[in-house]
Amino acid sequence: MSGLEVREIRALPDGIVALEAAAISEGFRFLTRLLLEWENGSNRFDQPGECLLGVWREGELIAIGGLSRDPHACGQSGRLRRFYVAPAARRQGAGETLVKALLARAAPHFQTVRLLTDTQAGAAFYVYCGFRCVQSDSASHEISGWS
Repeated sequence: MSGLEVREIRALPDGIVALEAAAISEGFRFLTRLLLEWENGSNRFDQPGECLLGVWREGELIAIGGLSRDPHACGQSGRLRRFYVAPAARRQGAGETLVKALLARAAPHFQTVRLLTDTQAGAAFYVYCGFRCVQSDSASHEISGWS
């Protein structure tokens, strides 16, 4: 979809509170965790290979997602975290654009990228983006060799 702008987030942007409210209204608390971890400094996606990206459309933050080292896997594995697309922006390319941008950032640092989703819609989305289902207590999907 045209009109999407992906940017690295180094300071929490305007619009993050509205995105968090949308997530909470759907029963998701991981953006609340993102805000808490950012504020207390425990996770700012600033370690080697890590990043936090946002997608904006017409100046509005419509999606967010992070890439970090996977604490549940060995060395060369990254993890998609805190990934959320505003409901009104779904099925319009923002999520796929964000996944592609995160995987492009992951390529020089990680051989595999893993994630955990517990929704059927999320699982279908990640399979659509090239991830495969895995049987693990710490991940539901992973991708290798995407670059």
